[in-house]
Amino acid sequence: MDEAPKFEQPVTVPPVGDDVEKGKGMAWLSYLGILWLVPLLAMKENAFCKFHVKQGILLSILWMVSWVVVVIPIIGWLADAVIWVFIVIMAIMGIVNSLNGKYWRMPIIGGWAANWFKF
Repeated sequence: MDEAPKFEQPVTVPPVGDDVEKGKGMAWLSYLGILWLVPLLAMKENAFCKFHVKQGILLSILWMVSWVVVVIPIIGWLADAVIWVFIVIMAIMGIVNSLNGKYWRMPIIGGWAANWFKF
């Protein structure tokens, strides 16, 4: 009897081990504004830190966008409030997940990090 061919799903598992353990202490800084520079410069070769730094850069860009949007009366103020709530929630979740050693992708903008930044 012929068995149906099995098609394995490609699995993309982020590297684990030393990178996570060594990077946990600094990766959380990525979500505190410009402090993403600290893990980027101090742990250049650490994949865990780079992953979280990329997301931290996106949050910083979003923060700058919020400063531009706020000049628009009423609609801009509402959009700014929504952006700030999003930034705070994503920063808290990013800090918690990085301290727990997890590769956590932010909803909505997390996918852009890997596509935009190639370091």
